[in-house]
Amino acid sequence: MKPDLPIILLAAGAAARMRGRDKLLEQVDGMSLLRRQAEMARRATRGPVLVTLPPPPHARYAELEGMDVSLIVVPNPEEGMNASIRAGFAALPEGTERAMVLLADLPELTESDLNNVIQAADTNQESRIIRGMTEDGKQGHPIIFTAPLFPELMQLTGDSGGREVVARHAESIALVPLPGQHARRDLDTPEDWAAWRRENPDR
Repeated sequence: MKPDLPIILLAAGAAARMRGRDKLLEQVDGMSLLRRQAEMARRATRGPVLVTLPPPPHARYAELEGMDVSLIVVPNPEEGMNASIRAGFAALPEGTERAMVLLADLPELTESDLNNVIQAADTNQESRIIRGMTEDGKQGHPIIFTAPLFPELMQLTGDSGGREVVARHAESIALVPLPGQHARRDLDTPEDWAAWRRENPDR
């Protein structure tokens, strides 16, 4: 049976370095990257999938039409990633014991990667943070936070992405090896996308 773990998909950022293009609307595997990530999250859990988005109107909303996901409007996305984190954790069902934070701009992450991190959390009741890492040992995503950390996450400001919370609890992190650079490979510029497409012509 699928887990009931809530997944918060962070998708409210401005993609400012794309020079007018929206990286979450780039096509990957025959659909927008945003739709791909949302579908992947939906398949990985029977719990709620919460997608943080900038205020409407915005083209990202159309990409999620018809999906069984909750759209969480972030009123101040220009603040940075922590505005999305606060909004996502505020929207969790009461009594949630843990939740996954998933970045929308990691095109190499797979459903198997999400499942591996979820399974690691199921078998590790001691660590407060379970997160993916690259094959060369760098910490990355997705990240599962346990409920004792939720108040800290909901106090975040700026664009740190929760790094200070992770740093404060470094002794309670369990790392899950994922293939290659799945846990960290993001594409923030048109040049990044061009290079990735040359490397992955079938994607």
